[in-house]
Amino acid sequence: MAGPEPYLADPADLATLLKKPADDPQLLAALRAATRRFRGQVRHPVSLVTDDTTFLDGTGKAVLQLPAAPVLAVHAVEVDGAPLTGVKVRRQAGLLLHPDGCWPEWSEVTVNWDHGLDPVPEDIAEVVVDQARVIYRTDPAIQQVTTGTESVSFAATAAVGITEQWRAAVEAYRLNRGDDA
Repeated sequence: MAGPEPYLADPADLATLLKKPADDPQLLAALRAATRRFRGQVRHPVSLVTDDTTFLDGTGKAVLQLPAAPVLAVHAVEVDGAPLTGVKVRRQAGLLLHPDGCWPEWSEVTVNWDHGLDPVPEDIAEVVVDQARVIYRTDPAIQQVTTGTESVSFAATAAVGITEQWRAAVEAYRLNRGDDA
């Protein structure tokens, strides 16, 4: 299985903004952290994953939600080890429709598939770079700086907040919204 790329943005883009080399370990750590945050909030890898195998539980319903989207190809589907053909796919939503009406409850469904975006959309790359830049510049160990008669306090959670662009990108690419869908 070829997993997702380690970053959702090009390290060179962040390096240009920070005036650091693209292979700077702190820069790459910040970009990795921002990538992990974005993936965690949208609840899927986002970038291309090929030949992935996913194990799901049958639901007793006609539709089964895959844990990522878009679906690029479904190579094989098995229910309790038996091959199943005729499965329909709603690619953008990451849904599988059982050909006979419903996925048997208490069954194990195995899906071999490709999913994700290639290339990663520019709006995602942009917000990941913005977040990585903030992470890079935030020192969570510093809580207060005093110079002469002036004192400034920092809170790591406030310094690494989110922008409206981040919120919009997460909302646009998020899956499995649960109660707030």
